[in-house]
Amino acid sequence: MSVAASGLSEAEAAAARPYFTNLDRPVFALVNLPETVKGALFARYSRSAKSLRRLFLDEFQPAMSDAPTTSQAGIERAERLYQRVFSEFGDDSVAQLGGVHLAVEDASNILTKVLERGRLMAYLEQSTRYIPYTERRGDRWRYLVPAELDGHPLRGSFIETMNEAFEIYARWIDPMRAWFERRYPKTPTDSDVVYRSAIRAKALDTLRGLLPAATQSNVGIFGTGQAYEALILRMRAHPLLEVRAAAGAILAELQQVIPAFLTRVDQPERGGVWVAYLEETRKRTAEISARLGAAHPSGEATGEVTLTDFDPDGEVKVVAAALYPGSNRSDAELLAIAREMPASEREAVLRAYAGTRGNRRHRPGRAFERTSYRFDILTDYGAFRDLQRHRLLTIDWQALTTRHGHIRPDAIVEAGASDDWQRVMDRSADLYERMTAAGLGAAAQYAVAMAHRVRFVMDMNAREAMHVIELRTAPAGHPAYRRVCQAMHHAIADVAGHRAIAAAMTFADHSAVELERLQEERRLEAKRAARER
Repeated sequence: MSVAASGLSEAEAAAARPYFTNLDRPVFALVNLPETVKGALFARYSRSAKSLRRLFLDEFQPAMSDAPTTSQAGIERAERLYQRVFSEFGDDSVAQLGGVHLAVEDASNILTKVLERGRLMAYLEQSTRYIPYTERRGDRWRYLVPAELDGHPLRGSFIETMNEAFEIYARWIDPMRAWFERRYPKTPTDSDVVYRSAIRAKALDTLRGLLPAATQSNVGIFGTGQAYEALILRMRAHPLLEVRAAAGAILAELQQVIPAFLTRVDQPERGGVWVAYLEETRKRTAEISARLGAAHPSGEATGEVTLTDFDPDGEVKVVAAALYPGSNRSDAELLAIAREMPASEREAVLRAYAGTRGNRRHRPGRAFERTSYRFDILTDYGAFRDLQRHRLLTIDWQALTTRHGHIRPDAIVEAGASDDWQRVMDRSADLYERMTAAGLGAAAQYAVAMAHRVRFVMDMNAREAMHVIELRTAPAGHPAYRRVCQAMHHAIADVAGHRAIAAAMTFADHSAVELERLQEERRLEAKRAARER
């Protein structure tokens, strides 16, 4: 893609060139910018339909009067120092000291989840709540046609199915918005901006299930050299061509910024062996799973959220751990003391340990890490995309399939969109089955509409559970993941019996919310007004 094809004029290209490693490819790094500017740019990026370079030119570059400065000599000195330290000490942690902001644009919603899997990186992804996916690239909607279909008889069917899904999605945005306006009339106290933003978000939230996993998105990433090395090696072992191609593109850009941190990636005895190991373990495990008959859904009905594992003594152990820092007793002694306490006294300990929390960010200490919960979840792929971002816990997921069925929001039925919704789901399932039968394997996932259910597991300690549940049950959240996290909270109290731990999660919100973004939009408008005074 030329600079002209990227939508930049020659003058714009000249202005942008010092700040990006390239101007004409979808993967690029940010250079010569202060960390604060890069962070603000990525934060803005997550809620903009613009590409990162266009966003920079429109909103950031005009405010920057000084020309960037580079120091190639400084870069070369840093590389020499790194090589010396690494060769002498073999210290992988040195690679944690160099970080890069990287943009990956036009990534499918399968690739985005691969990019966002690593724990020790930061991500912001273009949102289906704030951005309507109605933009066309030439004669095509914004979706990926996987390279696995090049020259394949199903390529035409794939394109036809994708086009129809996007056409139905785009056609229903205005009617769905109008339907919500009739259901939730504007109040005199809300401004037009607040009301329109809340209604628009509600319409897009409701319709996002029509979008396929092939839908393309933009992702902003910040990570260290060590984290990028692990990401690239993991991507090179992935079965999808898109993921492996992105690994090469990411490496090419990072080698312009932190080349010394990535020297092992292309070494056969290091990166090559690592990739082979990942490929072999994935292949052999899949073969055993197929032989055991575990490769397909059983058809047995399961709930949306199931607490599959917990420690019956977990609450007692958290009490003992809470007492530990202020005591001179051994862990075993404190555990014995906690077991002898009446339930009311254990509750008092945890109330004192949690304290009076002013907001959900006031979380108790590490004693809450003494017990954990494992949840098996079967919900729509749209909700999974939000919950998958909680990377500090253990999260793992199965390949996308249409065989678990799909969700259909009540508003879709009430607004009269059921027939179109069902058509998209049926065509998605038919294409998925045809691609699977044709031996296209992992590439069949691109055909899966986001309303189809995916099975995944979330395993977390009580401290992380507090963070996830309180954040994702907030009234402004999407109703799908709010429902999942509300069920988690109930399960901790009622299934595990850890009522004192559940009670400490004082910001878990179980209220029914009709127009999720309304309160948040009101709050944001109040903040804007306060700044202008």
